[in-house]
Amino acid sequence: MKLNDAIIKRIDEICKERGSNVCDTSLSGGMSPSAIYDLIKGRTKCSKVITVKRFCEGAGITLSEFFDREYFNEPEED
Repeated sequence: MKLNDAIIKRIDEICKERGSNVCDTSLSGGMSPSAIYDLIKGRTKCSKVITVKRFCEGAGITLSEFFDREYFNEPEED
């Protein structure tokens, strides 16, 4: 699995777990949801750590919790 695909998968999992959506979670983290939507839609090929961090803040989790999935251990190059 490519890294961006893994990030998108994890964002989707977190939103489903919390019964939330990308927009609400992003806004709670103090960022515009457009950065996440650009990643999901494929307009952004390289996600920034700060984008993931702010999403995590909105979801109330740490970066460690975000990346604590087996599919992040050996991602393919994007």
